Amino acid sequence: MKYLSKEGLEQVKKEVEELKLKRQEIAKRLEEAKALGDLSENAEYLQAKEAQAFNEGRILELEDVLKNAMVINKNGGSSVVQIGGTVEVSSQAGKQTFTIVGSEESNPAEGKISNESPLGKAFLGHKVGETVQVETPKGKINYKILAIK
Repeated sequence: MKYLSKEGLEQVKKEVEELKLKRQEIAKRLEEAKALGDLSENAEYLQAKEAQAFNEGRILELEDVLKNAMVINKNGGSSVVQIGGTVEVSSQAGKQTFTIVGSEESNPAEGKISNESPLGKAFLGHKVGETVQVETPKGKINYKILAIK
């Protein structure tokens, strides 16, 4: 099961459509490269074949995501941390805010952490006021849950 927000689902659908349009461009490149002659030493042809393989692989990957997607709703009003929710925590590093998302949408630089990550797993199911201990490469870190949004 792949968890996606409504926005994330739309983004994946858009990327699939763009990649399907790119198929035509790649097919045209292949035809032009074939016209150049000997395919065994034709760099243009080899590059186009690689682009085609990558493009088709990405389409299959994204279609699998869409097939197994579960749309998550915002967590507003919940008393426990859930997928789709935002949690404000404090630790020795200070206050931080994280939004728990599916792995397809995670972006730690933006505060979006995967429900499958050590932090995401640790926060899920906990309430305001609870302290959660997470094993990190730097050792164990305690996070106190300050708010759930």
